[in-house]
Amino acid sequence: MAEQLQLDVVTPERRLLSEQVNSVTVPGRGGELGILPGHAPLISDLQTGVLSYNEAGTTFQLHVSGGFVEVSDDKVSVLAEIAERPEEIDAARARLAREQSEKQLSSASGSEEDFEEARTKLERSMVRLQLATRALDR
Repeated sequence: MAEQLQLDVVTPERRLLSEQVNSVTVPGRGGELGILPGHAPLISDLQTGVLSYNEAGTTFQLHVSGGFVEVSDDKVSVLAEIAERPEEIDAARARLAREQSEKQLSSASGSEEDFEEARTKLERSMVRLQLATRALDR
């Protein structure tokens, strides 16, 4: 059994990450998925959240949203609509997006589709803000 996993995180715009790691945790459809070497093959939708991975005893985090994750033969492929490192997130912009999404949700006078879109934007802005403020604290 391999002792590491190959982790690739790709968006439509770029390859964000391609590393050998010890473990990966991704926000899957049914909750967080912990992946270690030797994991059974799987495919899952990605939810908005934090992807974390451990490399040589250090844990790193990324914001991911949309897309899916595939695990096969000690390779974790994350194909995300959005993926970004904490230091790439503009905290002020994320805060503004959160406020706008909260206003949009509170005035919920639209279709269910509008409500879901606003909820997704709120989730995304909250995760981005959480990661950005952690990065600033370091």
